[in-house]
Amino acid sequence: MLGRNIGVDLGTASVIIYMEGRGIVLTEPSVVAYNTKTGRMCAVGKKAYDMLGRNPDSIRVIRPMKDGVVSDFTATRQMLSRFIAKVCRNAIFKPNIIVCMPSSVTNLERRTILDMITAAGAGKACLMEEPLAAAIGAGSDLMHAKGSMVVDIGGGTTDIAVITMGSIAVSKSVKVAGNLMDEAIVRQVRREKDVVIGERTAEEIKKQIGCAVLPEAELALTVKGKRYISGMPATVEVTSTDCYLAMREYIETIGEAVRGVLEITPPELVGDIGSSGIVLTGGGALLREMANAIQNKTGIKTRLATDPVNCVAKGIGLALGDLDMLAEQGYIFKTREEITGYVEN
Repeated sequence: MLGRNIGVDLGTASVIIYMEGRGIVLTEPSVVAYNTKTGRMCAVGKKAYDMLGRNPDSIRVIRPMKDGVVSDFTATRQMLSRFIAKVCRNAIFKPNIIVCMPSSVTNLERRTILDMITAAGAGKACLMEEPLAAAIGAGSDLMHAKGSMVVDIGGGTTDIAVITMGSIAVSKSVKVAGNLMDEAIVRQVRREKDVVIGERTAEEIKKQIGCAVLPEAELALTVKGKRYISGMPATVEVTSTDCYLAMREYIETIGEAVRGVLEITPPELVGDIGSSGIVLTGGGALLREMANAIQNKTGIKTRLATDPVNCVAKGIGLALGDLDMLAEQGYIFKTREEITGYVEN
């Protein structure tokens, strides 16, 4: 195929782009800022993310992805168009792009994503399930008749899949992941400390002292916010126990979802998983003791993948290196005309 081959990990929290022959070439937050007076996009990615919670009324900052799927078609298309132009620059031919998606998306959502990515600048586009790409990027051997399980914890969704012979045998996607944990920390601090903190502060608390099990050694972090009643500036100390109590409901939900997938998985594949273990990928997997929380829930050895944040992008990159294998598995690149049935003049 003419044009560069590119893989896009289109996540709720961030967009990661992999270019064949160059590796990961872009990592940016999935955030867009608009001028409310003109309606034009004024910032995208990190520049827009830095405006979160600090933007004036003349600037509207949004996250165009929600729960792993497109919630604002126009904003997502404009964001991707900017990113694709940035990595391709003055390329003569439009790139061929693989986009990752949660395993539970509907056929309508699949068509919407393909339509959007071709409108954003792709010559041909193809979709791949996120947990499959994550498993490839984590180094799992998928082409043999042996089961492996991957749990991909992102910003908007947690994708759980059992994979064998290069295909997904059983999968489930739950809309519980990093963003809900951030919101839970905001609620916990407001309820227990009478202080309101921002979304970015909550995320920083989670990254620095958050824990998926009740911590033995207490950690603490001093953060700034405002008093809930008076609105005056306030400084408050948040502990790792506070974080755990805020997030434990969602951690429990993820653990139950993993158990649920194991319960409906054929016994031979479960036996394989019992031997090889469960692999955690995604930014949410970096939460301290997350692997132990899943292992305690399932009784199966669980490990954190190497470089879990970039596993999906690296998996797409490996798939791009063997397009014949992709075609054999049913992953077909389509042009905009083939997707929409509409021929542009």
